[in-house]
Formats: sequence, structure tokens, C-alpha cells
Amino acid sequence: MVIEEYNENWINQYNQIKNIIEDNLSKIFKIEHIGSTSITGMLAKPIIDIDVVIESITDFEKTKIELEIIGYLYEGNLGIIGREAFRRNNLQKNEILDRINHNLYVCTKDNEELKRHILFRDYLNKHNEVKIEYNNIKKAIIKKYGNEDREKYVEIKETEYKWFFEEVLKKAEMEKIL
Repeated sequence: MVIEEYNENWINQYNQIKNIIEDNLSKIFKIEHIGSTSITGMLAKPIIDIDVVIESITDFEKTKIELEIIGYLYEGNLGIIGREAFRRNNLQKNEILDRINHNLYVCTKDNEELKRHILFRDYLNKHNEVKIEYNNIKKAIIKKYGNEDREKYVEIKETEYKWFFEEVLKKAEMEKIL
């Protein structure tokens, strides 16, 4: 299944992961719950997206080592400059980190992708009509392509509906200025 109805437990899952990360990393500026699971009432892939925010790129190497110690494998930026991806390495076991499906990224506090994630999340959490519109877009994609092909779902969302994300971010920026 690609997406499912909003699950109130996603916040709890995020907090469980966040607590472990906070206990094991020394250079954290903050930790952000991003993506659709961070938007109340949003249909979403049941995967918790997390940005670990560091003060400066000079903190990255220490953060990378500390994440490796608790069982993460560095994957590079996966095509998004300044956002470094990590996944579980399946060697060090942790009941919470291994049970909860999540994506973990590290970026600096001035990273543009981080700013976009937070603007989008906060705007949708504040504007129910836009959240409904985004849910309808997700439903339309699933209706047309089915709820089993995650790659197709992401591809369509990022190409055919790129206008939606750009529009939301533009509105969010304007609201922030006012």
C-alpha cells in the first residue's frame, strides 16, 4: 500500500525516534518531523520522515559517526544537495529504530530543502482547505495508478503536481513575510 489514512500514532513514532537520536547525537541543532506524516489529517505513506538539523557542515562528520554507532548507514545526498540520507544498517539492533519505518536525513539549519519542508508542513497544518486539496491530489493519483506502486505515485506527484507544491510554497512565503 502506497498511502493510508492519517494515523495519530505517527507523532508518537516520531517522538520515539527523536528521543533515541537526541540521546545519541552531540551536535544536534534540532530535529524536525517532516513530510505528510507530520501534517495532521493528511493521507500519507506510513513512513516517518525526519530531518536532523545541525548548526554547520563542520558538525556533519561527528554526526555521521554517531549515527553509524547506533546502526545507520550513510547513503550520500541521493540527489538533493545539502541533505544527507541515512538508513538502518541491519547490523546494530534497536527495537524502536528497527520497528518504525522511517527516513532519516541530516542537513544544516540554513538548508533550502529543510526550509521548504517546514514551510510546506506548517502551511498545510494551518490551512485545512489546502490540506484537503492535497489529499484530493493523492486520491486522484491512487485512483488512476493504484495504491501499490510507490515509485509511480512519487513520480506522478513530483511531475504532474509540481505546480501544487510551488503554489503552496509561494503562498507560505508570502504569509511569512506578512
